Amino acid sequence: MSDFPNVTITKKANVYFDGRVTSRKITFADGSYKTLGIMLPGEYEFGTNQAEVMEIMQGTLKVLLPGAWDWKSVSAGESFEVPSESRFKLVVESLVDYCCSYVD
Repeated sequence: MSDFPNVTITKKANVYFDGRVTSRKITFADGSYKTLGIMLPGEYEFGTNQAEVMEIMQGTLKVLLPGAWDWKSVSAGESFEVPSESRFKLVVESLVDYCCSYVD
């Protein structure tokens, strides 16, 4: 899906790591939501309460998922899943445009 009809966009951005990662929340009519964002090259660690599916629209990164020993390369058109109540690490190699879906 490349478009999201009938959504509400939260105007205020979520800003992390001194502005190197930003996102905006979009909320659907049923109350579910996603975030759309940009990550500049760098190394980051995130925590999440909810399970997530991170879809990469543009760029490349490596992700170290909870319990994994090896980094996984992810490029435009690919995605990865993060379990709830966990932490994960990213090495962003080029500017990344992403869509994060939150799974119940």
